[in-house]
Amino acid sequence: MKQLLATLLLLVSCLSSAQNFEDEWTGYFSYVSIKAISQGNDRLFAAAENAVFSFDLSTREINTISSVNGLSGELISSLYYSSNFNLLVIGYENGLIDIVIDGEENILKVVDILEKPTIPPNRKRINHFNEYNGSLYISTGFGISVYDLERLEFGDTYFIGELGTQISTSQTTISGEFIFASSDEGGIRRALVDNPNLINFEEWTPINLGSNWLGIQALGDQVYAMRVDDRLFEFIPGAGFVPVTDYASQVVDFGVQGDLLTVTTVAAIEAYSEGFVLEASVTNIPGFDVVGQSGYSFNNFFYYGTEEDGLLAIPFGTNQAEQILPDGPIDNRPYSLDAVPGELWVAFGEVDVNFNPFPLTNKGISHLKEGSWINFDFEAALETNDIVNVAINPADPTEVFMTSYNKGLLRIVDEQPFLRYDNTNTNLNSIDPNGTDVRLYGADFDRDGNLWVTQSREEEGLIRITPSLQFQKNDITDIIPNAATSGALGELRISREGYIFFTYDQDGLVAYNPSSGQFKLIEEGIGTGNLPDNNVRAIEFDNQNRLWIGSLMGLRVFFNVGGLFEEGANVDAQPIIILEDGVPQELLFELTVTDIEVDGSNNKWISTATSGVFYLSSNGQETLLRFTKSNSPLPSDNVQDIAIDPFTGVVYFATLNGLVAYNGSSTAPRENLEDVYSYPNPVRPGFEGNVTIDGLTARANVKITDLEGNLVFEETSQGGSVLWDTTAFGRYKVASGVYLVLITTDDALETKVHKIMIVR
Repeated sequence: MKQLLATLLLLVSCLSSAQNFEDEWTGYFSYVSIKAISQGNDRLFAAAENAVFSFDLSTREINTISSVNGLSGELISSLYYSSNFNLLVIGYENGLIDIVIDGEENILKVVDILEKPTIPPNRKRINHFNEYNGSLYISTGFGISVYDLERLEFGDTYFIGELGTQISTSQTTISGEFIFASSDEGGIRRALVDNPNLINFEEWTPINLGSNWLGIQALGDQVYAMRVDDRLFEFIPGAGFVPVTDYASQVVDFGVQGDLLTVTTVAAIEAYSEGFVLEASVTNIPGFDVVGQSGYSFNNFFYYGTEEDGLLAIPFGTNQAEQILPDGPIDNRPYSLDAVPGELWVAFGEVDVNFNPFPLTNKGISHLKEGSWINFDFEAALETNDIVNVAINPADPTEVFMTSYNKGLLRIVDEQPFLRYDNTNTNLNSIDPNGTDVRLYGADFDRDGNLWVTQSREEEGLIRITPSLQFQKNDITDIIPNAATSGALGELRISREGYIFFTYDQDGLVAYNPSSGQFKLIEEGIGTGNLPDNNVRAIEFDNQNRLWIGSLMGLRVFFNVGGLFEEGANVDAQPIIILEDGVPQELLFELTVTDIEVDGSNNKWISTATSGVFYLSSNGQETLLRFTKSNSPLPSDNVQDIAIDPFTGVVYFATLNGLVAYNGSSTAPRENLEDVYSYPNPVRPGFEGNVTIDGLTARANVKITDLEGNLVFEETSQGGSVLWDTTAFGRYKVASGVYLVLITTDDALETKVHKIMIVR
């Protein structure tokens, strides 16, 4: 039987498994918010919002499982480990189920509930798992589904509401010959667990229909049920449910592990043995101001899942907690990024599509340096909420500025929040005359080290902050007469000439010449800008000083930056026209563009609100890569920001459901050829990708020959790297052997010879 099961698992995992992306991607998920806990095989499993980690109770090793390993990236609602079948089962808010087969690389996706058209989307939530005799009883928003853990396939589904209607089932439990089911919409029902006709709703006997129930659990011969008003009841045959106790704070988790019933509230966790005997409890944990979300009792330990402090392990009889927390950022909803070599700063503020910051978000900031995270909570970030932009000083990466769309400007020095600038200590004005509501957004440095920022709802909404931290305000009412009362100023970028460009959600894009004080407006309409929409969300200059413009309704490129302020200058931006099946099409037509970044090869990374990420050639005519939730580890197709490490080429994506990074190959050019290298090297049998030759200067000439001097490849670098597909000019794969890489700088003053070994 074990051999048959192993064969079946292997077959199913091969046919239905999710792709593993660990070779090219890295996940940077937050594990501070623990939604569910399970254990088995000497390991503890904890589910964060959209990723899972395991903690080996013997070795104390932590391993994470995320979308990079093949998880969906959706919001997790339940978790269960089957020790009988060595399966980790993960349930989601949207009805999807992932099954991680222990010892296997692959993850089985179970989409039956997710894709069931007769079940409304708001009823597909996976609420609870309960294993019995090889079957997994899945409590859902519509009823109960039974899943065969040996065959890895669904059996019957029970609709147990009145007249067989769909009703949300919160939990099931088995006691004696009965299966009990609780509903958070009303009532508890039971049936004979071995009844072959449980698909018939009439076989389910109502034993309480007057209340809504958080869950139901069997402890020994007793059955306990928790009502949503935090009252615990015991089922007494013949008498129904009788009250046992009330809980002072909200009950968030309710379950039996082994011979203990664990009751978890937002403020405490308690364990009871048979007869409702209190074995241990914790109500105060020194060093942690916890808000509980989940709980588990095992081997005389509490495992307390919190909202902001990860998983806490607390021995029975004490209140001393050990924090079990994988390294990661402070939150799973990043909004803004900026990177320099080896470092990434992440902010978690947010505004909606109309630039409304309310309700305010107080989430803090995160800093990735040399592979490790340093997190600053809201208080440590000097109570700076709704941080919407990160700008690292290019002349001094130890100085970082972050704009807040409510609290002004946060300055970070030597990796520590240093000072917040607002209406109380600068000449910045506040919308709120009795408090601080200073709405800064766009931020960019010019060549003289000045930081330019935009401020909404302010007549002097364009601000230059000098290196000596003097705030110099510029009146914008000549171009935006109602700047003080309506609209929002957004992103800001500076051209090679020093012209300032910033977005205005009502009228498109504003250009400003600091030398002359002149403004220009680029907006919708031929002759006035030719933008697809006046609500511009992203702007970026490429290496040729062309301005790429992303709006709510598509993409444009402005070519005439240098001559913009000349008399009679053309202010129209142009669409990128591509051929699809021979038919001209506008690139990214009517897509909402959220960010545009340029890599070392002058290629464009463009993120969208609904369609993932596009990686385009330097002129936009070729889509080099396309990443979506379905073909990559992106946990959401709503990608809010992008940052690129110019040295490594790593591309970071801030999505609505977490932060991931792609190991890109386009790096910034180096000043010399001292650090040239290639990877992979050697190229081993079966490798089908490109070899990256990195560490190049700008416009370096790269030739590759065999040992006899036959030329097989030649290219001029655009940035700091080139890619070789290991073919002879695309005609055929080169044979095994050593190949010489001959590199010459653009000025021919420096050369380098490098070797690549090919093994076929």
